Amino acid sequence: MQSAEQLVLELSNPDLRENALLELSKKRELFQDLAPLLWNSFGTIAALLQEIVSIYPVLSPPNLTPAQSNRVCNALALLQCVASHPDTRMLFLNAHIPLYLYPFLNTTSKSRPFEYLRLTSLGVIGALVKVDDTEVISFLLSTEIIPLCLRTMEMGSELSKTVATFIVQKILLDDVGLDYICATAERFFAVGRVLGNMVGALAEQPSSRLLKHIIRCYLRLSENHRACDALRSGLPDMLRDTTFSNCLREDPTTRRWLQQLIHNVSGARVGLQAGGFDHMLMN
Repeated sequence: MQSAEQLVLELSNPDLRENALLELSKKRELFQDLAPLLWNSFGTIAALLQEIVSIYPVLSPPNLTPAQSNRVCNALALLQCVASHPDTRMLFLNAHIPLYLYPFLNTTSKSRPFEYLRLTSLGVIGALVKVDDTEVISFLLSTEIIPLCLRTMEMGSELSKTVATFIVQKILLDDVGLDYICATAERFFAVGRVLGNMVGALAEQPSSRLLKHIIRCYLRLSENHRACDALRSGLPDMLRDTTFSNCLREDPTTRRWLQQLIHNVSGARVGLQAGGFDHMLMN
């Protein structure tokens, strides 16, 4: 088996790069300290970014082939490795590398190559937010991550929706993130509208995993006074009745979250001072 060092070296050689990408992405769990090796090897991150930028032209109009998608997703898997490692996470962030992924999250084609590309890109962002770090959240909030996640939550596959909702959940769980989303009626309404639409869709096609993240997002929103007041009449009725009883039967944690959410919202203050957003409720 080729060593990690040898394969990383081959990333800088355009003739050997495709095979090196494939081998490293397949075996990245086996190689210890692959992330620092990738980051500190001359030209390697530049080579990975070159792979990403090279397919921008086929995003619109959508002409991405399965082979192109697989290749760039192998590069993204290596960037996820860098984003996950404690020694390279902030270096990755300070270099603003997540911004290179945003064109992929901005696509709307539902074909498998595009869906795979979106899912793998979300995986990189998900790796960043998995570790609770306000600095990471603050960086992401300075970018377009919320609208991009909301777009995927509306039109992605179940798996993409789940990862995108997880990212929004992790942002909300940070005090900076909750304050940001509840700072204006427009932000709160945008998030609430998408969550409400997802609840409606899940009544038709249940997914306990996705529902869990949605309920956690609502519960966290209910911890903000203004949001809680708005949710008093804006929380979907399907979360208040027995619509999802079967879906949550095997998930006591999410059932507890839902009970707490309903309790919080039931106790919300009626009415709000001028300047609130209780009039902008979710459909």
